[in-house]
Amino acid sequence: MILTVAGEKKEFEDGINVSKLIELEEVETPQYVTVSVNEEFVDQGAFDSHILKDGDEIEFLYFMGGGR
Repeated sequence: MILTVAGEKKEFEDGINVSKLIELEEVETPQYVTVSVNEEFVDQGAFDSHILKDGDEIEFLYFMGGGR
């Protein structure tokens, strides 16, 4: 299947979940990543059960705190 990951189309095996994609994409600090699929956030507790589908668009996001 074809997924768009961070704006880049890539081919993956059918039926992978968000957790497997994070592993395959070697995401840094996966415990802090927020994932959106088709512009909808996926709860971190659902990474194992959220199965990706052909044509999905995935973004890995990190929210940074800070300021004065």
